[in-house]
Amino acid sequence: MSTRDITAEEFNGTITDNDIVLVDFWAEWCGPCKAFAPTFAASSDKHPDVMHAKVDTEAEQALAQAADIQAIPTLMGFKKGHMVFRHSGMLPAKQLDEVIDQIKELDVEAALAAQKDADGQ
Repeated sequence: MSTRDITAEEFNGTITDNDIVLVDFWAEWCGPCKAFAPTFAASSDKHPDVMHAKVDTEAEQALAQAADIQAIPTLMGFKKGHMVFRHSGMLPAKQLDEVIDQIKELDVEAALAAQKDADGQ
């Protein structure tokens, strides 16, 4: 599966309609973003069961602001519509693979239940 550019209008649907989604927030002028792009693209080929989406923070400034993007690249991981990972900065391919494996193994319902218990709800 190749990476897919998404807009603010597509964002919520993308993260809820796919089991696992990685979103790369980037900008054309960002050197580290350009350096990370081939790693992200290779990951999409290696993990066809994971939606790899890209958000251009210049074109989608309102979405970047809503997502509280302070630095780019910023990578967010979603499972079953819930954000389960966030990292600012580049990731080496091996570390990105490890993150994906952890997201795949995560029981998101159990994690949410444990969080509610910890919050006293």
